[in-house]
Amino acid sequence: MKLILKWLLSAVALLCVAYLYSGVEVRSFGAALIAALLIGLCNAIVRPVLIVLTLPVTILTLGLFIFVINALMFWAASGIAGSGFVVHGFWAALIGSVLYSIISLVIESLTGRLLLGK
Repeated sequence: MKLILKWLLSAVALLCVAYLYSGVEVRSFGAALIAALLIGLCNAIVRPVLIVLTLPVTILTLGLFIFVINALMFWAASGIAGSGFVVHGFWAALIGSVLYSIISLVIESLTGRLLLGK
């Protein structure tokens, strides 16, 4: 149940990103669900491998290269998702992934407090 709630809230966060930033387009809630699933899968499977492979560059840039990896995962998910979730270029992916992370963090902290009763 917790996983489904997190998936739904990730889709809502993606819709918020599309609403706030014109470089990211989400056509429907169904497309947001698919995109949130793909972003989660990319972050769970591909991102750890990329982080290990780019560790020297990440250390050299004091961790800032992680933003590039996050943007690439966001952009890759849009490429896999098709026309329902569109990211217009790398810079849009970078801004969109930062916004997505911030909004997801806010939503998760709010729902965590609601679910735990704090």
